[in-house]
Amino acid sequence: MQIYIMLSKFTNEGREAVKNHPERIKEVDQEIERMGAKVLAQYALLGLYDFLSVLEAPDNETIAKVSIELGSRGTIQIQTFAATPIFEFIEKMEGGASEQYPGGKSLPEEYEEKMY
Repeated sequence: MQIYIMLSKFTNEGREAVKNHPERIKEVDQEIERMGAKVLAQYALLGLYDFLSVLEAPDNETIAKVSIELGSRGTIQIQTFAATPIFEFIEKMEGGASEQYPGGKSLPEEYEEKMY
């Protein structure tokens, strides 16, 4: 599974919706899962963006579907980035191939706590 970073900011309509129904954020996370992706972590931000979400999806097409579906509602503007876990990046820079980890996990156990 690929990791993606999604930066989002509310439109005026989106701010109003979350102000009146903050539980809607969790409902959207469930919708994302039904579209084939999974929210691994989510943070509310101060500044240019309102949320940073770390998602996992099988491929770019799935995360594109999520971004388009959420963005088409007019309540949020999204920027999505593919992200490579640092241990995989280092392996590739050293010329090694990424290996399959036991149990089909996307991260080795020692990285689980550090990455999320």
